[in-house]
Amino acid sequence: MTAVESRPAGVVQTPSPGGHRPFGARVKAFVALTKPRIIELLLITTVPVMFLAAGSVPDLWLVVTTCVGGYLSAGGANALNMYIDRDIDALMDRTSRRPLVTGMVSPREGLVFGLTLTVGSTLWFGFLVNWLSAALSLGALLFYVVVYTMILKRRTAQNIVWGGIAGCMPVLIGWSAVTGSMSWAAVILFLVIFFWTPPHYWPLSMKVKADYARAGVPMLPVVATNRVVARQIVLYSWVMVAVSLLLTPLGYTGWFYTAVALAAGGWWLWEAHGLHARAKVGETGGKLKEMRLFHWSITYVSLLFVAVAVDPFLR
Repeated sequence: MTAVESRPAGVVQTPSPGGHRPFGARVKAFVALTKPRIIELLLITTVPVMFLAAGSVPDLWLVVTTCVGGYLSAGGANALNMYIDRDIDALMDRTSRRPLVTGMVSPREGLVFGLTLTVGSTLWFGFLVNWLSAALSLGALLFYVVVYTMILKRRTAQNIVWGGIAGCMPVLIGWSAVTGSMSWAAVILFLVIFFWTPPHYWPLSMKVKADYARAGVPMLPVVATNRVVARQIVLYSWVMVAVSLLLTPLGYTGWFYTAVALAAGGWWLWEAHGLHARAKVGETGGKLKEMRLFHWSITYVSLLFVAVAVDPFLR
C-alpha cells in the first residue's frame, strides 16, 4: 500500500515540516500540475492554424515562442484549477494522485506556481509574439479558472459546454500570432472545437460518473440518463461536422481538407450514433463502449487539424 492508497477518501494530505519529498519527485509533481497531456491537445490545434494563417510554413521561431507561451499559459490555468479543486480531487479515484492531494506540492506552492505561470506567460506572449495573443491567452486562462472552475463546474450540467470556450482559444491565439488580427477562418475553427468539446468529454464523464457523483460535481452523465447524454452527443456531433465543412465554401481550404473533414466527420457520426443506439436499448458497463468515441475524438481533432496545416500546400 502506498501513502496515497492508504489515505482516507476525501482527505488532502499536508506535508509535515520534516517530511521527505525527493527533488526529482517534486519536479515531476510541478510538471504534473500543468497537465501536459491536455496541453498536447491544445498545441495540436494551435500550430496547424498558424500554417493556415501563413498560407505556408510560418516563421519557426514564432511557432516555438507561441507554443512555449501556450504551454506556460495553459499550465498556469491547470495549476490554479488543481489548487481550487483540491478538495473534490481528493474524492475522485482518477484525480486522487494529483500533487496537491498527495501533499507532494503544498496548496501555497501550487497557488504561487500557477500565478507565476500566469504572469510569465502573459509577458512572454506580449513581448515575444504580440499583445493581441497575450490578451487572448490571459482571457482563456481567466475564463477557465474563474468562469469554469469557480462558477460553472460545481453548479450546472452545462459546465463543460461553456467552460470549453477556454479550450477553443488556442485556435484564435495561433491565428493572431501570425497575422496580428482575427479572421472568419479562426472563428470557424474556434466553433469546431466548441462543438467538439462536449461530445469529446461526455463519454469520459459517462465512464467515471461515479467519481463525479461522489464529489458532487453535476456533470451531465451524473444528472441525466445515458440515453439523454448520448442524444446530446449526437446533436453536438452533427453541428460540429457541419461547422467544420464551412471553411471550404468560404474559400479558406481546398479539396484535401474537405476530404479529411468528410471522412473523419462521417466516422465520428457513425460512432456517435452507435453510442446512442446502445444507450437507447439500455446497455451499460462495458457493453456501452462509451470510451470508443472518447478515443476517436482525439484522433478526429488530430486528423482535422493536420489537414488544416497540409491543405495550403495542395491548393
